[in-house]
Amino acid sequence: MATLLTDYTLQNVLLGAVLIGVISGVLGSFAVLRRQSLLGDTLSHAALPGVCIGFMLAGARDLGSIMGGALVTAVAAALMTVAITRHTRLKMDAALAATLSLGFALGVVLLTWIQSRGGAAQAGLDSFLFGQAAATTRADLYPMMALVGISLLGVVLLWKPLKVMTFDPTFAAVVGLPVHRLEALLTAMIALAVVTGLQMVGVVLMTAMVIAPGAAARQWCGSLMGMVLLSALLGALAGVVGGLGSALAPGLSTGPLIVLTATLIALVSLLVAPHRGLVPQWWRQRRRRRSTSTDRILGTLYELAREHDDWRYRVEQGAVDAYHGMVTEPQLVTLAERGLVTPVQHLPDEGPHWQLTEAGVDHAAARERRQRGGRRRRS
Repeated sequence: MATLLTDYTLQNVLLGAVLIGVISGVLGSFAVLRRQSLLGDTLSHAALPGVCIGFMLAGARDLGSIMGGALVTAVAAALMTVAITRHTRLKMDAALAATLSLGFALGVVLLTWIQSRGGAAQAGLDSFLFGQAAATTRADLYPMMALVGISLLGVVLLWKPLKVMTFDPTFAAVVGLPVHRLEALLTAMIALAVVTGLQMVGVVLMTAMVIAPGAAARQWCGSLMGMVLLSALLGALAGVVGGLGSALAPGLSTGPLIVLTATLIALVSLLVAPHRGLVPQWWRQRRRRRSTSTDRILGTLYELAREHDDWRYRVEQGAVDAYHGMVTEPQLVTLAERGLVTPVQHLPDEGPHWQLTEAGVDHAAARERRQRGGRRRRS
């Protein structure tokens, strides 16, 4: 592994992957919170015409020119989307879908035309569709670093206005913040993140890098600061794992491995995050249902004992099953373990019976008083 890390190409790949992960995580957090996940997809596909235009203007595969062209067309697509939503009856999702299709179709046409002209200069230009991390050089990293630095500086300087706009754009407008300008600026910065990853991840897959780290971090954090920092860390982790995976398994593309890692992190977070994860939520609901079920069954025994004016009244388990429409033995056993009921013997030819304990009577009475108090407050 130590020998592998000294490899010049791998160092470039890992550094580039970390840069992409950090900027995607930071800016993607705002896209996730503002429910604009399709925005990253639209900007990444709309960057393809800019890639082709930048190549045609430079006459060669110059990364600076290509990234500049991609940034221009991505921002133009974002502005087009905003204009459509403001001046037509189309909603944001329809406008994004229309812009995405138009941008990608135009990019494919330009790419096909460039390739039909032949020439060695256009070789590898189609790698921007799915990325080609192995072709990243140290010179390619400098414009990437510049774009990442500009975006992070913008987030730091505009942190409070962006935070207010993200959670309550109406309040932001009321207090005098230039909401439309902030939205345009945030969109431009997301476009910067998309353009940064074109070389390594590609147009098609870059949208996952914008959304996956933020979606993963959202499951673990309850504050914007924590979410942004964790999202950047998870994005960088996905970049490193994907880059090392492609180095350890020659023949596997780096960009798709990075995206798969980021997606896996998001899926694991969706499943096991303590507060929002599906598994903990299922477990809490199961415990809540079981607790509610046992309390209801205890209340049934309490009501029957009161009706018979005998707190030691022996209730047949079959009657409790019939009343609740379910097998209540597991709940009764749980109540017995808690010391609230106890099994008792009755006639030999009858089924099992249960009886309230003194603690069970007290518990059921207290529960009934709480319910009555709650009903009086609601009325």
